[in-house]
Amino acid sequence: MSSLLERMMKTGTTKSSAILSKSSFFNVKEAVPTELPILNIAFSGSLDGGLVSGLTVLAGESKTFKTMTALYCMKAYLNKHKNGIALLYDSEFGITPEYIASFDIDTDRVLHIPITDVEQLKFDIVKKLQEIGDKEKVFIMIDSVGNLASKKEVEDAENEKSVADMSRAKSLKSLFRIITPHLTIKNIPCIAVNHVYKEMGLYPKAIVSGGTGIMYSANQVFIISKAQEKVKDELAGWKFTINIEKSRYVKEKSKLPFTVLYGSGIQKWSALSDLAMEAGYIIKPKVGWYQLISPVTGEVSEKNYREAEVQANDEFFAALIQNVDFKEFVEKKYKLSGANDEIDMAEVMEIDIDD
Repeated sequence: MSSLLERMMKTGTTKSSAILSKSSFFNVKEAVPTELPILNIAFSGSLDGGLVSGLTVLAGESKTFKTMTALYCMKAYLNKHKNGIALLYDSEFGITPEYIASFDIDTDRVLHIPITDVEQLKFDIVKKLQEIGDKEKVFIMIDSVGNLASKKEVEDAENEKSVADMSRAKSLKSLFRIITPHLTIKNIPCIAVNHVYKEMGLYPKAIVSGGTGIMYSANQVFIISKAQEKVKDELAGWKFTINIEKSRYVKEKSKLPFTVLYGSGIQKWSALSDLAMEAGYIIKPKVGWYQLISPVTGEVSEKNYREAEVQANDEFFAALIQNVDFKEFVEKKYKLSGANDEIDMAEVMEIDIDD
């Protein structure tokens, strides 16, 4: 270390200055794996990855699996951190204790916080973030920012004013501008459920509501869409697709589909079938039939399988997600490349602004 760099470390008002190559903010990034491989890929671009700290926005139209996706993440976080807790900021009140318990989440470890406007959320979450210690494990879920009014909007309604509210986007931008550094510094994952609207035009694009502040602050923004899943022309469930609108870890515009059926719920391996076919681990000898290539031995199955049988083959997919070549295939397809090698990380000092 140069003498100048050493002097800079000892001078200043911040508490967490460190050589960038040794900084915990970049080099010790905790990933919390979920039960759904497709979520791990969406969050990190890797089958071995998972939920990371910082702000994640799950946006979409009504009934697009946003809340359930967030609850899967909450479950994974509390399962990994036995002393951890969850803060549930609730403006929609669609989540009951019974609904949370159906995910095997201990409701005694979840603090339910009703909110009515953006300012109330901001004031409360800032106080709680200041109270949380650096080593304490907390998961934050907001359901939802898309349904939150601003305080001005509420006051205008109370005063019978019908003027347009121009303050909501600024309030949301202020909220996320304040909390984003604390989430990263204290290694706290925060998932905010949000709405979308369609832009004008011949081919309207889904736009995340709430203004640009949310997009700037979020580590990742997923827009979840859905389409019907039919069996013999009858509606059997829904095919959801995670569209990577923004990510610091996964290639943007990537699409990650998974299926939820009425009779059997989420199909854990549904998203991996197409990837396995693309990577050569599932082949289609004739229409409607499939053969499996063992990820362990490389042998082709003598038996032909229907699609439903493939989806239910836990043994095959459990071995596949441990296969090194398949892991590398997934990372090459989805994961962003690493940092610029031209930067000498040992000669750069990272400064954490605490206040």
